Amino acid sequence: MKNIFFAFFVAFVFTLDASGQVVNTKKIDTVTYGGNNSVSGLLKGKFIREYSHKNINWKNELIARYGLNKQEGQEVRKTDDQLQFNSTFGYRRDTISNWFYSSKLNFNTQFYKGFNYPNKEIAISRFMAPAYLFLGIGAEYERKDINLNVYISPLTQKTTFVLDKTLANQGAFGVDPAVYDPITNEIISEGKRSRTEIGFLVTNQWEKEIWKNINLEHRLSLYTDYLNNFGNIDVDWQIILEMTINEYVKANLGTHLVYDDDIKAKEEVNGQQITVGPKVQLKQILGVGLSYTF
Repeated sequence: MKNIFFAFFVAFVFTLDASGQVVNTKKIDTVTYGGNNSVSGLLKGKFIREYSHKNINWKNELIARYGLNKQEGQEVRKTDDQLQFNSTFGYRRDTISNWFYSSKLNFNTQFYKGFNYPNKEIAISRFMAPAYLFLGIGAEYERKDINLNVYISPLTQKTTFVLDKTLANQGAFGVDPAVYDPITNEIISEGKRSRTEIGFLVTNQWEKEIWKNINLEHRLSLYTDYLNNFGNIDVDWQIILEMTINEYVKANLGTHLVYDDDIKAKEEVNGQQITVGPKVQLKQILGVGLSYTF
């Protein structure tokens, strides 16, 4: 079994340029010799349980994050929002091999509504809209001595859930939109609440203490659908640098890059939200906070 990690971070520098599922806010540009007072908070928890016995390895991981920011002259804005569960079950032929026959489940959604700030009237995401479920089989290479994990799955089902009626009717996150009567503009059929794909998934996880009390964590997920634009890759890439000051105080520096062709960014033009094409979502965090491990 592994430890449970729980932390509260106060972010001193926070720059975002994102739209879609995890964070929805606009980038803050700083003018020369200008600035506003602000305070940010990030609450996160990481819970890991792992069972290993001879040829069997079963790892479960729950990650929860929620952050808010209050800047002078602006309302409170959400800066981070993630609820993720990962479960991997593997079997190997002998205790010497680092290769496992594996099945993997990944579920990812958010806690609360997301907005394209400064517009707070129209939610562009919310709990279970979207939610992503990956379920597949493949091979896993694991080296616990160097904290390296690589998972390759030629057969993974990806299901996108959009359980919000308004967003589903808009066709958000790649689901089929509602069909409207061209004359009365009434809905003939509601938008689909889910979309299923079959594709190829590769994930990579690596952790290393690069210096005393400085730990680097890398997570990468690459997915492409066999039937819909094969070779068009969804990317989810996180790099986190964690610096331990003492037993209870830690500092974090990290980036999170997301690209999904099914997530169409929205921009506000003349007071109205306009849907544009997919964009790279990039989040950067620098924070110091209290942590407790048990």
